[in-house]
Amino acid sequence: MHGETEVRIFSDWPTPFPLYPGESLKEPVTLLRVVSPNTALRISAVRDFSDIVNGEEVKRAAGDEWLFVGPGTYIPRVECVVVETVVAQVIKPQQAMRMKALRHLVDHDKVERAAGEEWLVKTQGSFLPGVYEQVVGMVKARVLTDKRALHLRASHTFTDAYGVERKAGQEWLVTHKNTQAHICDVHEVVVGDVTITTLSKQQYCIVLNPVDGDKIPQWGKRELRRGECNFFLEPGEKLESGVLNVEILGEEEALLLRANETFIEEVDDKKVSRKPGEEWMIYGPRKYVPPAEVRILERRRKIPLDENEGIYVRDKSTGKVYTVTGQTYMLKPNEELWDKILSPIVEELLQVSGYRGQNTGPNTNAKGNTGRVGYKVVTYRVPHNAAVQLYDYKKKKSRVVFGPELVMLEPDEEFSIMSLSGGEPKRANAITSLSLLLGPDFMNDTVVVETSDHARLKLKLSYNWVFEVDKTDEKQAHTVFSVRDFVGDTCKAIASRVRGAVAAQTFDYFHKHSADIIKHAVFGKKEDGEAGERLLFSANLLSVTNVDIQSVEPVEQRTRDALQKSVQLAIEIATASQEALANHEAQREEQVAEGRMQRQKIEDQAAAERQRKSLVELKAKSAAVESTGQAKVCNSLHLPSQTPTPHNEYIKHTRTPSNIHILSFRVLIMSCRLRLLPALRPPLSRVRLPCDRPSSRRRLPRSAMRLSWRSCP
Repeated sequence: MHGETEVRIFSDWPTPFPLYPGESLKEPVTLLRVVSPNTALRISAVRDFSDIVNGEEVKRAAGDEWLFVGPGTYIPRVECVVVETVVAQVIKPQQAMRMKALRHLVDHDKVERAAGEEWLVKTQGSFLPGVYEQVVGMVKARVLTDKRALHLRASHTFTDAYGVERKAGQEWLVTHKNTQAHICDVHEVVVGDVTITTLSKQQYCIVLNPVDGDKIPQWGKRELRRGECNFFLEPGEKLESGVLNVEILGEEEALLLRANETFIEEVDDKKVSRKPGEEWMIYGPRKYVPPAEVRILERRRKIPLDENEGIYVRDKSTGKVYTVTGQTYMLKPNEELWDKILSPIVEELLQVSGYRGQNTGPNTNAKGNTGRVGYKVVTYRVPHNAAVQLYDYKKKKSRVVFGPELVMLEPDEEFSIMSLSGGEPKRANAITSLSLLLGPDFMNDTVVVETSDHARLKLKLSYNWVFEVDKTDEKQAHTVFSVRDFVGDTCKAIASRVRGAVAAQTFDYFHKHSADIIKHAVFGKKEDGEAGERLLFSANLLSVTNVDIQSVEPVEQRTRDALQKSVQLAIEIATASQEALANHEAQREEQVAEGRMQRQKIEDQAAAERQRKSLVELKAKSAAVESTGQAKVCNSLHLPSQTPTPHNEYIKHTRTPSNIHILSFRVLIMSCRLRLLPALRPPLSRVRLPCDRPSSRRRLPRSAMRLSWRSCP
């Protein structure tokens, strides 16, 4: 038959066969395919035919696919082809294989699956997927411990592995009590891991939206949980403020509480009904765990206050603010600390000492703190011999405090700030201060004046001042503060007087009598013509007691140059006269010293001549003694007389008194020759006289040889 294909196997054709005309060999002789265990051949039908499977006839339609599962030997047929070889996959412990149905089928567990449906195969061992089953992947189990749980959400309505029906969107926990390892189903979505919450004996927590017995969240409710306990937060539950420690109150501590809803509280074995919004306090010492219906507003402590310390307290029910000082105070439930707000300039002045605008240092009133605590009573140490004015805006009354004193502001009181002029010449509002110094003190000012001959001068003046106030008189105390800028007003008044007085004088006269003119202008004249003692301002009781002229400088450059030249000329004249006087005195002292030196030189020469004369006399006496000793030595040796020789004549000649000096030196030379003086007075061993002839060579007696210098007179 044309176009037909036939498969011939050994069982049907045991003997070789020839090919008839029209037949051809499509494929060479090949071995039959052996299918090993855990494998299968995927076969597809190319035409309709009937197949026998397990003794039953099965009709195959073109396009059908099925598996030939090993082990076995596959005998090919013309009606079908082998598409691929399928290998079984191994499912390990704590694993599952996720499968997907490609069309409607019945799986290995005889469960019908719709096209696109997914399921898990959890049976351990090798698994061979069906022809219409697709392997999506392997799913690993998640290990659960006693400290970790699994938070799941259902994507579809289904019954989980524990037989519980889950609705789509429902969330639940799987803990170690359910299973040690959980394999997520295809309809389960892992939200996350949940760690266990542990509470000790000294801890508690507030759980929001707690679940009931059916694991349904009660939205909007709060539940108190105390230690010791361990729990997992169910889906929907959360901690309001985390894990909190039990409030342990000391003897000087308390808690301010507020009820959020109506409830009955047990306090010291008594039941007390609380209404929403009610506030009360719990005092120590004790331990306290607030119920879920109670909110802790703040923890309060007793505030110890010295007699010089205080706090501002406000009553919330009436709004009244008052000061508490000198005691240990605990706020009441209807009281709160009130912060007193001061202006920035007052805050700055409280941190400095003296006047702001000068070289000021930190104020000792600050007690080492750089910032002020708002609820503490504002204190200010008034310096010695100073005054501070305080004004009460509620009572509309002021009071003056003299130093040294500690000022404590009441809630409605404020400082009266002093704004004074400063600099040279004076500038308004250059200096600010809380206190007013009463003096005595001084202030400087620069005044420009013009004389009658139109010479403009710049005067630098210094005024000594003091407030003449009686501190016991309240009226006078307030009078001191009636003029806010007493420095500027005083300098303006005095400058006006000085300008008027100088304008009536010439430059030369003013240059010679400047001190008297200015003092008369400021203090006035007495009946005797002398200047007055003080200038009193009755408006604020300020008294100026003295005026000092520190410098006078011309304003115009030409006048300043002429004055400077005259001053320099006077200085040069004085310097030259002092230099000439010093030179004359130096020359006189030099001549006196030179005379003393010449006189001393003459005296030294005379003394030297006297010493030289004494030396010559001593030398002459020594020579005479030596010559006498030499003569005695010669006589003691009994030398024979000889005929006169020139040598003997020489000796005789030298014995004369006139030649004693010459004889002494010659005898000394002769003694050295005869070795009569070998060293520092040694014994005289041998004597050789100059009168002996060199040829005689006669020895002397031993008695004569043992002569020494001690035998000579």
